Amino acid sequence: MPGSAFVVDEQQLAKFEYTDINRMMRQVPGVYLQEEDGFGLRPNIGIRGSGAERSEKITLLEDGVLIAPAPYSAPAAYYFPTAGRMSGVEVLKGATILRHGPATVAGVVNLISTRIPEKASGQLILEAGNFGSNRVNASYGNSGENGGWLVETHQQESDGFKDIDRSNSGTGFGIEDYMLKGRLNSDRQAATYQQLDVKVQYSEEASDVTYVGLTDADFNADENRRYGLTALDQMDTRHSSATLRYLVQLQPMLSLTTTAYYNKFKRDWFKVDQIDGGGFGSVIDGANNGDQSAQGILDGNIDANVSIKHNNREYLSKGVQLVADWTFANHQLQGGVRYHEDDVDRFQPTEVYRQIGSELIFDAISDPSSSNNRVEKAEALAVHVMDVWGVNEEMELTLGLRYENIKTGQRRYSDVARSTSNVTAENNVDELLWSVGITYELSDQWQLLAGAHAGFSPASPGSQQNVDPEKSANYEVGTRFQGNNLNITAIAFYSDYENKVTNCSVAFPCGDLTIGSESEGESETKGLEFTLSGRLYTNSKLSIPLTVSYTYTDANITDAAESGNQSGDVLPYVPENVLNAQLGFELVSGWSTYLSASYIDEMCIDSSCGRSAVDNTLLKTDDVLIFDLATHFLLTEATSVYLKVDNLFDEQGVVARSPGGARPGKPRTAAVGVKFKF
Repeated sequence: MPGSAFVVDEQQLAKFEYTDINRMMRQVPGVYLQEEDGFGLRPNIGIRGSGAERSEKITLLEDGVLIAPAPYSAPAAYYFPTAGRMSGVEVLKGATILRHGPATVAGVVNLISTRIPEKASGQLILEAGNFGSNRVNASYGNSGENGGWLVETHQQESDGFKDIDRSNSGTGFGIEDYMLKGRLNSDRQAATYQQLDVKVQYSEEASDVTYVGLTDADFNADENRRYGLTALDQMDTRHSSATLRYLVQLQPMLSLTTTAYYNKFKRDWFKVDQIDGGGFGSVIDGANNGDQSAQGILDGNIDANVSIKHNNREYLSKGVQLVADWTFANHQLQGGVRYHEDDVDRFQPTEVYRQIGSELIFDAISDPSSSNNRVEKAEALAVHVMDVWGVNEEMELTLGLRYENIKTGQRRYSDVARSTSNVTAENNVDELLWSVGITYELSDQWQLLAGAHAGFSPASPGSQQNVDPEKSANYEVGTRFQGNNLNITAIAFYSDYENKVTNCSVAFPCGDLTIGSESEGESETKGLEFTLSGRLYTNSKLSIPLTVSYTYTDANITDAAESGNQSGDVLPYVPENVLNAQLGFELVSGWSTYLSASYIDEMCIDSSCGRSAVDNTLLKTDDVLIFDLATHFLLTEATSVYLKVDNLFDEQGVVARSPGGARPGKPRTAAVGVKFKF
């Protein structure tokens, strides 16, 4: 491919039996992962310095279809597909990402669900671990000459690893996920081959998670503590989706694929919003700076008003896309058009409690303000054309164009009945993007690659016309080596942002702004991605595979906008160094053991932390080194057992400080499981 691409396939995922997307993707170069809850329920994924906030600057797909709740009108992905039921993860960067969108500044993450089997077969995984954790994953399907089907469920729960002051409430989660796939197809030898694929999915989640972190002193005393005023915090979600895909092979070299999709997501995150009329983050900051009254409120020793908001939202995303693939002469030509609509409806009342004598006593319900009683909508038309041209036996050239027309708007309501409203923001964006990529075969083992493309990410629908979308010019150059037992890739990348945009939220506010977008000005991101995979040793009885992935990144603002930033400021949550190494020992007798080591450098949580005169103590995360271990034993050809230990040495540093307070990663967690194939 004329660009960086990485696939975590089914065999890789089975090594550690991960269900956390953060751990699944640690081996992918150029990817930054900001943990939040320790389980990967709401991951923050960034690529090549794009920013990780709620994965809003990447294009998130499941089986090639947009899966974020509202990728245009509310790109912050508070819903993420259940990672435990996935059979693979694709990460694409470079020139080819213009096939997708809307976000093309950084890359694409495509989650691959379980495939329909070629014959009657199934799998059952049963797992149990500490912290009251257990998991069941079951699937079964079959295929015939003219069709196939698959049913799957993923059930997972945990009591959580944190302890809430003066409360027996859990801090874990429960997930139920169900999927059904079906396929109808004509005879393989038919003059015009046709195939119809259907996928429906439904999931529910209840997770006892909070936005409130810890002061540094409390973190150092017990990183797994939660303050008693967060005892009622809980996220409840429901997600349903349907995809219908029709393929017709008009000629051996010409096919048309039409895909219609529908995604609905409903959530209510009931969580602490304010304490005594101010943001909870200010109370954390006050306690960090020695305010004993603030610390007393957090400890439950001082009475206070605690506002807990129903962050109640309904998302709808739907669309239809047509893609034509035509191969002729030395060209692989693809053209596509997609019409998409999405919206998010917020109706977010607040319940007020009194913290009296360290207990939460219900006081009143407050109707939502207009900013918490609003609807945002988007309509988008996207067209792309891409030609992969085999210039000669050694060189392949990829040329692409993408056009996006996006209309967004926001309407706010001034009363609960929604009898009075006004439009508070409208925006209309037209953007033409380009890409070019090249690969050159030096030999059967060595390949050179280079590429450039225009990056684009739309601003929030809460923004006015004077807020431009995020734009960048992105470049990469590198080489690949593929030998019998060794594969190496090294790619240097550079992104020049004409306008770096932050979409503001409670989790990642722009100063006091929590709605809309803010321009940070011009910025640059440059770095290096390196991967190595091969086998250190192999004979008739033993094989020792090794994979290494390393990313170096330097990202800063070069010409600040009028937003409080300064030229030279760093970009938040972009680590300088990220390293992952995996070593395995595989015996033909059926025993295999794998060890993973993941290092992530400290990260600035705010642009100002890179300034020489600023105290960085509370503006950086810790650098962390985490080891995971898994061992498998094959009992029979169809049955195996495994033991896995995440965070083997129980290292819990500060992995995040947003939106308010220090947060730990998951502690040492062990689980045993059994896998049946039938």
